[in-house]
Amino acid sequence: MDRQPSAVIFGAGSVGRGFLGQLFSESGYHVVFVDVDLVLVEALNRRGSYTLRLAGVSGVEDVTIGPVRAVDARQVEQVAKEVAGAVIMATAVGARALSAIATPIAAGLAQRWSGGESTPQNIILAENLHDAPDVLRHHVAEGLPEAFRPLLGERVGFVASVIARMSPVPTPEQRAQDPTLIVAEPYKVLPVDRDAFVGPLPQIVGMYAVSPFVAYTDRKLYIHNAGHAMLGYLGYRRGYTYGYEALRNPRINALLNQALTESSCALQAEHHLDAVALAENVQYLLDRFANRALGDPISRLARDPLRKLAPGDRLVGAARLAEKHGITPLGLSWGIAAGLAYDDPDDPHAVELQTIVRDAGFDGALEKICGIHRDEPLAQLVRERYRILQNDPEWQKG
Repeated sequence: MDRQPSAVIFGAGSVGRGFLGQLFSESGYHVVFVDVDLVLVEALNRRGSYTLRLAGVSGVEDVTIGPVRAVDARQVEQVAKEVAGAVIMATAVGARALSAIATPIAAGLAQRWSGGESTPQNIILAENLHDAPDVLRHHVAEGLPEAFRPLLGERVGFVASVIARMSPVPTPEQRAQDPTLIVAEPYKVLPVDRDAFVGPLPQIVGMYAVSPFVAYTDRKLYIHNAGHAMLGYLGYRRGYTYGYEALRNPRINALLNQALTESSCALQAEHHLDAVALAENVQYLLDRFANRALGDPISRLARDPLRKLAPGDRLVGAARLAEKHGITPLGLSWGIAAGLAYDDPDDPHAVELQTIVRDAGFDGALEKICGIHRDEPLAQLVRERYRILQNDPEWQKG
């Protein structure tokens, strides 16, 4: 029988294994992963641990994380049993899967409370979605028996977090050699929403409880995520394979710095952030983007363009915040334009994006995907840059 308290992590991918698993394990928890990847589930159970390769600028180190076990996400009863006995939980499944994991979470909570256990639990959400806690809370409430629904607010905290550790998807070669291997940078800070916890604040290595939290989520989205998207879409136009290669291109580097300066000025105005601290954060981030050992591919930075070009997301959201404070988003509009031009045939969302552009025309796609009306100044900026990307030889691959 397990003597260690257990922590259930939904999603054993780049964030689950690459970040949360390490923090929970180092905090004394027996980590239980819930995932649909049966090869990975079986490998984790066979070994009882996994390999975390920390790829830093100064060197690479392999660390063994354990003890861990894993459960097939489709085994709802087994997952619910793990939820019922967990001390803390976390999600790293992607916004689209939140409704699916709500079912076993609700079943586990009902099982826990039926057995008379009333100790609070908290769920840390590591999702790139502003309202992820509210979304998951809603789905869990729907799955609970009506008699238990009033207890949800009293006993479960749905806690937003900012995930800033970079972790590329393992290559097929790495996966064939060791299915449990995950590569990540050494950065180990987990900001969380202090006000969302229920009960005592858990002691988690690297966790930094912040209140108010919105400034941290905006900083992550409009600087870190926006910067990654800029590198991804502009780097794709030039035919690069890795983010660090795109960063070394003088033209891309200048546009990225311009965009991040616009975001920084907007964040200072919106949240009264310290300008020097924010500039240091941006420079530190750029140094991490340049990490060759991490090998972060353009395909990962650019994938899922429909979500990344949404009205409130990293690029359009940052441009809107800049406009709100009288800043013309000259650099950010390059990122939006490059995103709309992203046509990787291996990315199904890029294929869907190009279908919308073809069927609705550029102006129609701009409004449908980004919420930018054709007569707005931002539309004019994006339109001009889109034409350059399509016609200027500088921006043609190969």
